[in-house]
Amino acid sequence: MLKHFLPDQHVKSIFEITPESLKAKGIKGIITDLDNTLVEWDRPSATPKLIKWFEEMKNHNILVTIVSNNNEARVKFFADPLVTPYIYRAKKPMTKAFNKAVRDMGLKKEETVVIGDQLLTDVFGGNRGGFHTILVVPVTKTDGLATRFNRAIERRLLNFFRKQGKLKWED
Repeated sequence: MLKHFLPDQHVKSIFEITPESLKAKGIKGIITDLDNTLVEWDRPSATPKLIKWFEEMKNHNILVTIVSNNNEARVKFFADPLVTPYIYRAKKPMTKAFNKAVRDMGLKKEETVVIGDQLLTDVFGGNRGGFHTILVVPVTKTDGLATRFNRAIERRLLNFFRKQGKLKWED
């Protein structure tokens, strides 16, 4: 059961994920979380650096879909300027939204990664769905109210994986 919470890969930031590294693994699509993965949970729009990251993915024909548990207004306001498809109120870790995203992109699960900052939603859901998962360090140390409870559980899991030598995590 605990293996479902262990990501396949871990990076400090979304910016460590390059089109070249994805293509080398046969990856053609990204399903990414929004809040505290791409930007701070309370930042309404993409930063210039993040806009460039999205452009690089598009230039290398890597499709990106944002899958968020947040509401439509939040996700739409962020995704529309990036001309990026999105799914809101995804109910992660349920797998329905992940499966819809990969179907909409016209890809196979083996060609798609799930990127997120939370073990209990992004990694757990992605692993349960059969995707390659990448855990990123949260963009900021603060969280919205709904996420704070998850973080307490997550810290215990991260410590367990760290002691097992399965994950090196930086707070």
